[in-house]
Amino acid sequence: MENENFEQRTDLSKLSAAVDQIKNTLARIIVGQQESIDLLIAGILADGHILIEGVPGVAKTLTAKLISKAIDAQYSRIQFTPDLMPSDILGTSVFNPKSTEFEFKRGPIFGNIILIDEINRAPAKTQSALFEVMEERQITIDGHTYPMQEPFTVLATQNPVEQEGTYRLPEAQLDRFLFKIEIKYPSLAEEITILTQQHQQKTTDQLSDVQPVLSGADVIALRQQVRTLHVEAKLLEFAAKITYETRNHKSLYLGGSPRASLALINAAKALAAIRGRDFVTPDDIIYVAAPVLRHRIMLTPDKEMEGASPDDVIAQIIQKIEVPR
Repeated sequence: MENENFEQRTDLSKLSAAVDQIKNTLARIIVGQQESIDLLIAGILADGHILIEGVPGVAKTLTAKLISKAIDAQYSRIQFTPDLMPSDILGTSVFNPKSTEFEFKRGPIFGNIILIDEINRAPAKTQSALFEVMEERQITIDGHTYPMQEPFTVLATQNPVEQEGTYRLPEAQLDRFLFKIEIKYPSLAEEITILTQQHQQKTTDQLSDVQPVLSGADVIALRQQVRTLHVEAKLLEFAAKITYETRNHKSLYLGGSPRASLALINAAKALAAIRGRDFVTPDDIIYVAAPVLRHRIMLTPDKEMEGASPDDVIAQIIQKIEVPR
């Protein structure tokens, strides 16, 4: 009876229709990766930035481009390189001889959906230029503050295997990403489907058929709707316990901060909305736990030597905590 009351409180029909349309559009081009697509959509609805990690050739950039094309908002793509300077991203002051004053020329970060390709290729100075804009949605240059226009989401890709010419992202920056999505290799059946589709395709432009599903204003409205979703007190406690246990686990020397707990709840709300519910269940929190926490925790050197992964430790922690029913 309680759940029926929840259903009457928030009308998710528009959100569900938009999500289905985006998924159907992506399914025509991207084979598999359903979990990654769900998390990408959830991340945008939860108003979070997303880090996408995978080896070259697994369609990281293509997936991010398709998501951005499905939203009718200003899109910027920045290719990070070792010689990229902060002003190349943020913008710079240029002298105008007519007015005899300096004018600020905005950089590519001024957009709604920003795709940063190979984020770990730029040096620390350039990476640090993203700190303020990712957390506070504004930049400060020459004593002037310039706010970002909402919606504002950063989608960043990185390659986990290549070390030459890369700069490891600092923990403080990783913590600003809501999710770290790991894109795996496709299965054999999926790879055969990919080859078949590419062979039968008449054009090389895969993005030309993608039509916008949502406007920027729609995204803002849906985000506000997601925030209103119901979360029971025992689920707030469950999320807090998961994060708390990461700080006391023998396999970890760095655990999650309160920002991780907030991310768990916000992400679970967005996932519940995608699944057509306006209330969060324990399964929603468990589903998002790994992508929310895997980049916020650090294994001890011993565990790394043993070949353990952050996901393994997160699964162990959840197993030990009693799931509320």
